[in-house]
Amino acid sequence: MHDNRVLVEARIERFTRERILPAVYRQRVPLEVKAWEVPDEPVPFAEAVAQNYQPFSIGASWGRPWSTTWFHLTGQVPSAWDIKGTRPEVVVDLGYTITLPGFQAEGTAYDPQGCILKAIEPLNSYIPAGAAGDAIDIYLEAAANPNVAGLFTFEVTGLGDKATSGDQHAYQLRTLELGLLDVEVWELLQDVWTLAGLMAELPLALPRRLEIMQALDRMVDTVDPEDVSGTAAAGRAVLADVLARPAYASAHRLAAVGHAHLDSAWLWPVRETVRKVARTFSNVVALMEEDPDFTFAASSAQQFAWLQEHYPELFERVKRQVAAGRFVPVGGMWVESDTNLPGGEAMARQFVAGKRYFIEELGVEPLEVWLPDSFGYSAALPQIVAAAGSRWFLTQKISWNETNRMPHHTFWWEGIDGTRVFTHFPPVDTYSSDVSGRELAKAERQYAEKGAGTTSLLPFGWGDGGGGPTREMLAAATRTANLEGSPRVSLSTPQGFFETAEAEYADAPVWSGELYLEFHRGTYTSQAKTKRGNRRSEHLLREAELWASAAAVLRGAAYPYDALEKAWRTVLLQQFHDILPGSSIAWVHQEAERNYADVAEVLGELIRSSIESLAGEGNDVLTFNAGPYPRDGVRALGASVRAPGAESRVTPEGDGYLLENAAVRVIVNGNGLVTSMLDLVADRETIPAGEFGNLLQLFRDTPNQWDAWDIDESYKRGGRDLIEADSVTLTEDRCGVRITRSFGDSRVEQELRLDGESGALDIETVIDWHETQKLLKLAFPLDVHADRAASEVQFGHVYRPTHANTSWDAARFETSAHRWVHVGEPGYGVSLANDASYGYDIRRHERTSGGSSTVVRVSLLRAALFPDPEADQGHQEFRIAVKVGAEIKHAVEEGYRLNLPLRHVTGSADRMTAPFVAVDVPGIVVEAVKLAEDRSGDIVVRLYEAFGAKARGVLTTGFDWTSVDETDLLERVIERSATTSGSDGSIALSLRPFQIVTLRLVRPSGAH
Repeated sequence: MHDNRVLVEARIERFTRERILPAVYRQRVPLEVKAWEVPDEPVPFAEAVAQNYQPFSIGASWGRPWSTTWFHLTGQVPSAWDIKGTRPEVVVDLGYTITLPGFQAEGTAYDPQGCILKAIEPLNSYIPAGAAGDAIDIYLEAAANPNVAGLFTFEVTGLGDKATSGDQHAYQLRTLELGLLDVEVWELLQDVWTLAGLMAELPLALPRRLEIMQALDRMVDTVDPEDVSGTAAAGRAVLADVLARPAYASAHRLAAVGHAHLDSAWLWPVRETVRKVARTFSNVVALMEEDPDFTFAASSAQQFAWLQEHYPELFERVKRQVAAGRFVPVGGMWVESDTNLPGGEAMARQFVAGKRYFIEELGVEPLEVWLPDSFGYSAALPQIVAAAGSRWFLTQKISWNETNRMPHHTFWWEGIDGTRVFTHFPPVDTYSSDVSGRELAKAERQYAEKGAGTTSLLPFGWGDGGGGPTREMLAAATRTANLEGSPRVSLSTPQGFFETAEAEYADAPVWSGELYLEFHRGTYTSQAKTKRGNRRSEHLLREAELWASAAAVLRGAAYPYDALEKAWRTVLLQQFHDILPGSSIAWVHQEAERNYADVAEVLGELIRSSIESLAGEGNDVLTFNAGPYPRDGVRALGASVRAPGAESRVTPEGDGYLLENAAVRVIVNGNGLVTSMLDLVADRETIPAGEFGNLLQLFRDTPNQWDAWDIDESYKRGGRDLIEADSVTLTEDRCGVRITRSFGDSRVEQELRLDGESGALDIETVIDWHETQKLLKLAFPLDVHADRAASEVQFGHVYRPTHANTSWDAARFETSAHRWVHVGEPGYGVSLANDASYGYDIRRHERTSGGSSTVVRVSLLRAALFPDPEADQGHQEFRIAVKVGAEIKHAVEEGYRLNLPLRHVTGSADRMTAPFVAVDVPGIVVEAVKLAEDRSGDIVVRLYEAFGAKARGVLTTGFDWTSVDETDLLERVIERSATTSGSDGSIALSLRPFQIVTLRLVRPSGAH
């Protein structure tokens, strides 16, 4: 037989494109179209429907970027369309291209009563139109969302800021008409699409591939190009045999879960996500009415809450499908958050807020954590997941690794405390599958557990900007349920998949430690103001809850449940994996910064009123310490009269200055660089000879792609040290050194001081930043031979190598940390704490005199141009504290010191006799004190072991309680593992390394 495969496949492709596809709609008739353009921000249906609509022509332009136009469509389905095997539909083309669904124009169709029918989006552009003779009366809310992404070439654009997006119309209305769908032709198109996709993936030598090709070729012969409708059934009959061949017995099994990954903000603002939720969820509900087997998984309680607030009628329809088990809430979190940057308590509250919402509003509790797109996964997460009552974890983002490929797709993931959670990476490597032959084959080919496991999860549906599954995807799933050459596809739910996978592969391998994403390392640093807002908000929330709890219990003040819940929900939303990481458009970050300012104002007032209530009347100056360690003579989690530490001395030294106290002596030269940092206690110099601490370094920052997301390792080859200072002088109080320096279009002011109690060198840096595509780091070379560095994560820390022995080590050239990092050798170490930074690189450095030192560099600022060309411009502030002779315990203490300021108020010292809560050992840290979520008045205390070693201690309280229980994060009682109650009102604690413990203390009857 002659090999004419290429010619035959070309014939099949052209016939499908030019003959079958255009014949899907047998007839088309126009509709009457009128329009009203919303002057500014979107308005509700009730307001829009009352406006004066004007005639609008097909082909006319519409839609300034980010604007909304309402189209009113009227007409009648022709009576002659009463034809068996057809379906009248409104066909819409708002002017989009077929690429990038979710990144451009979209629409929401309403009936005249304001009920949403479904959404219009690229690749899902129809609205059911009833039956022959029915009247058409539809309002279509069309969003002119600009395509900020373009073709993802990362070109500079002003489209991400409403102020710079322009006034030109972005779209041209191409189609708004009635079409008569020919069901048989549509089914033929699905047959061809499925078989052609499968054929393209099969080996050339496999007979099955040629059988499919020849069947498709015969189909082309059978279907009359002049009468596709009349011969489509015959064409389908030709393909019936190859579609009926059963899958191989050993075929991979794919649990297909309908999904729509919907970023809560990214290349669109939060207000647009609210509408995207309605569009996506309405599409899903409409599809459920067409296909009784279809199920859909949706994460993020925040998105359900938006639907409940803004679209209550649609929310009730969704709620009914949730009750039926078809619309499945997953994840159990408030949003699909980043997991590198949120603090420990905030990470816990993602689950508390998310699960509470799902349980209280929808009557379900998700058991799987669903984070397909976050930029790496903290090693603290397994314990948090388990403590929230969840069993399973899913992501696919690690498939984006640049260097190393994860060896497993299904495994047990072990966290820093030893907790394990059953984890799955879908081998299809996407959260937005279209159920194509290419993606099904990829999932089967890449599945790493062959021979041990047989099943993986296939999340299908358009995502990122939402959209969700389409009827074409469901048709593909039906055809590949049992098809020779293809994996077996079955519609499922996440829980159904995980139960099957865990049962068949219970002894899966173990991956211990973080799931580091070898990509998007710039997200630890981009949009510094957003990151500062998050850090400040997290710690303000800690203070507000602590002091409000104390005021409620000790003074009878009203506990501000609603205000705190609102603040938490704002902070949790903004920890979404494209907001806090700094990878969204300008609009998103400007809004985030305004929200953080509002949160700070509200919480600041709550803290003020609470501590004033606690302090009472009097003339004593009381200091309140919300930190877990004593400071300046003030007890942890308590208040008293302050006893400041010893003052430091600052004297001239050559052309610079010497700062000294009982712990450390620091020399700052005439350029404001630290040339010596002598530990007076250990009699040890910590700055290597000839090197400089407090060294600002400026690097070229032009990644290959994903500007705001990525730092490429090549940045190291294009940097310079900022040596020269404009001035180095004493501060006005003569207790520190002030340094100014200029470079490019930017200016830096620094103040260096020694903390009187801890002896740490505090560096306050204020920058007026006006660079582009630059990376600014603050470097400290340290004369410490560290083979690893400790970095704080949620409820503990991780160790990472400082060398690059393996490709896995080398790929970690930029890492994240929370409030501190620590480097050390046996018996000696140095810590760096910060108040707003997250990105670091810590590596060994060869010394000219032999051996190696350790260089710690904090990434302060970037200046990416996409998607926000003004990212990070303007005023920025940072605080860094360097402590010599530090152990891990000192690093932990410094992290809290730098992030929790002491607060001062006038009152009576007699009223503050004991800390509200106290623990007698430093390794057990109180992370949160609050009133219970159920508003019972019970006190909830969350603790964790912070040093990485088993710890025993005793917890005491400054209030009465009658009983104590250990609970999960949702404050549900669990079996005790870490506590015993003493007869004296104390609680004995025994915690394993990094263990989180949540205690619920029941107050006496009548005390509430």
